[in-house]
Amino acid sequence: MEQKPSRQALSIVWGGTISFVVAMGFARFAFTPLLPMMLHDHVIDLQGGTFLASIHYIGYLLGACTCVLLPWFLSHYKMRIPSHSAIIRFSLIATVLLIFGMSLPFPRLWPVFRFLTGISTAFAFVYTSGWSLERLAHFKAPSLSGIIYTGPGIGIVLSGLISILMISLHFSSGAAWFGFSLIAAMMVASVWKTFHGDVRRPSSTAETRDLFIPKQEVWTLELTLLSIAYGIAGFGYIITATFLPVIAHEAIPKSSWIDLFWPIFGVSVVVGALLTKKIPLNADRRSLLFCIYIIQLIGVLMPLWFASQWGFLIGIILVGFPFNIISLLGMQEARRLRPRESTTLMGLLSAMYGLGQILGPSVASYFLSHSANHAQAFSFSLITAASSLGVGAFFFLLMRFLFPNNAALSLDGK
Repeated sequence: MEQKPSRQALSIVWGGTISFVVAMGFARFAFTPLLPMMLHDHVIDLQGGTFLASIHYIGYLLGACTCVLLPWFLSHYKMRIPSHSAIIRFSLIATVLLIFGMSLPFPRLWPVFRFLTGISTAFAFVYTSGWSLERLAHFKAPSLSGIIYTGPGIGIVLSGLISILMISLHFSSGAAWFGFSLIAAMMVASVWKTFHGDVRRPSSTAETRDLFIPKQEVWTLELTLLSIAYGIAGFGYIITATFLPVIAHEAIPKSSWIDLFWPIFGVSVVVGALLTKKIPLNADRRSLLFCIYIIQLIGVLMPLWFASQWGFLIGIILVGFPFNIISLLGMQEARRLRPRESTTLMGLLSAMYGLGQILGPSVASYFLSHSANHAQAFSFSLITAASSLGVGAFFFLLMRFLFPNNAALSLDGK
């Protein structure tokens, strides 16, 4: 039973949440409400927008892979391993500067900026997750982890509402990007001092190196299934999350709800993350993930089953609600299965997730090029995404069947 959260624990929650607001909510997802603005300004077309989305997720994949390999590389060459808090700070600074880069009138550089943003957000996500979960466990407050994962949802809500305000004030898309960079800079400044101290580290360089030397018992079938299933989640949601406003404009152009869909998506993400505080620490995360994948699958298909504003509304709620629950439960599974090297496993899961995110816009781009119209292309894309979530749900069910005795343990890393 957890005691009343300490000041240190609340400070960690604040820092982790703001880190996710900036890195995930702004740098990653502000692109979704800003894409219609960029299309309206004729600075990009839909194919170009798809390319920017894809290149961002390629960067995210590379960044996540680097998170996996960096400790081994540094220890192998006997170089000093930076503290996790230092990496988080550097990632957030880079992220703010790259958001600002999108405001510059140099469209040829935008793919570079989005690619580098993907790298910086991967580092911010992996190391913020590892640092926050570890330190909350240290301060006996692991159930507060879910609050941190409201960060992306809060960022989505803010990006949607701020975009609506900017549109009403007739901002250009470049001015909108600049505005987001200023807000992100102020947020980073507010948590700068929060990131200090570090997670547990092995006592020697040799021990650190041993963590990354393949051993027969290090990699298991359960880890393989977890990695693939978690990667599928990246593919399953990304088409909806990237093209939601565009799809809505295609399907229900006269709806007054269109501009509110994205903020509502963010609110549902926040609500889902907050409800994770009610999940018992000893609950089996694989069973929960099975149920959550099915919920998101239904959400992806809702706009196709009911092509109305209510169909979209219910759909985006069901897609958004599980979004960060999946992230939190996946990271907790990483800590359960590999408590001594959880950050490395978190990096691997994020890399798989990033791969899924790359495939999503690529599949949408393929259907856009080979369909009679945009509506048909998005229908094929959403059906494909929903099918993948069904496969991911099956994998978690399979894990529960194959490893029945691996009930979730205490998440304090012991």
